[in-house]
Amino acid sequence: MGATTDSEAIDQHRRRFLRAAALAVAAAELGSSGAANAQSGIATPRHPLPARPGKHTSFGPLKEIDAGVLNVGYAEAGPPDGPAVILLHGWPYDIHSYVDVAPLLAAVGYRVVVPYLRGYGTTRFLSAATFRNGQQAVVAVDIIALMDALKIQKAIVGGFDWGARTADIMAVLWPERCKAIVSVSGYLITNLKANTQPLPPAAEWGWWYQYYFATERGRLGYDKNRNEFAKLIWKNCSPKWNFDDATFERTAAAFANPDHVSIVIHNYRWRLSLAAGDPKYDNLEAKLSQSPVITVPAITIGSDFDGAAAEGTPYAKKFSGRYSHVTLKGIGHNVPQEAPLAFAKAVTDVDSY
Repeated sequence: MGATTDSEAIDQHRRRFLRAAALAVAAAELGSSGAANAQSGIATPRHPLPARPGKHTSFGPLKEIDAGVLNVGYAEAGPPDGPAVILLHGWPYDIHSYVDVAPLLAAVGYRVVVPYLRGYGTTRFLSAATFRNGQQAVVAVDIIALMDALKIQKAIVGGFDWGARTADIMAVLWPERCKAIVSVSGYLITNLKANTQPLPPAAEWGWWYQYYFATERGRLGYDKNRNEFAKLIWKNCSPKWNFDDATFERTAAAFANPDHVSIVIHNYRWRLSLAAGDPKYDNLEAKLSQSPVITVPAITIGSDFDGAAAEGTPYAKKFSGRYSHVTLKGIGHNVPQEAPLAFAKAVTDVDSY
């Protein structure tokens, strides 16, 4: 082994040591999340972390980059040579779900990338001819393309709603690209065959908007009333989150994307097997249809939104690697924006697995 290699090894060890020290400080500042360090351990916080008003209202100047079929708009924080964390939003939300999480992680040395998903914000299709596809596999393909464009070989991927599903899918299809994941609501990979089966009435009621979107009336209604619709979902999914109008409007601007309605409607119709996906992704969807186990290190987060599944028990066996679960009381669906400290702590915790 040459002198240069020895020097690099020492430097890498030093960086790992300094990062570990920074993470220890972060853990103390963010407070204990109660995430167990044992494999498949399920724990709740010893002291539930309250939702706190967000201190940040914006990121720095947004960036953009061509990646796959998209020009992706994204926010970035932290040192460019730091370990990468990619944070993914859901519907009807946007990158501002992470406006308080990103600076917490950047402060302890992470390179944090928060992209607008296809159909949101400043992200645009490069070609008018591209199918406006919202099926689950294609969103994960987008993020892999973004990682390639940004020259990120491996990252911690965190998300909720569509973002959690995408993190799960990336961990299954491209485990070599995922150092670890943080997934709100746990295992969310869609099984189309299972989705054809009815649920008990109380559970079906919770998905009313999906059935509304299955109709032309629903598509027209959502297009006409995007902001009112989104605000209703926010209130229903996070009844204890007292967000103000300014907070909502910052996110609602992302719904003005010209492809937003097409992507959202296709996503939910595809889930119900009412709209076809793109045949080029059939092989990926065939793998996902087997409900594969996630092998990369993972922390899942449950909240009041998850009801009986908040403790994580129904899906714990879907994670075979180093794993733990956190349950947050009094928090709704938009976990990173409602409880940024707890979400950031989950990222720093899973980095040590």
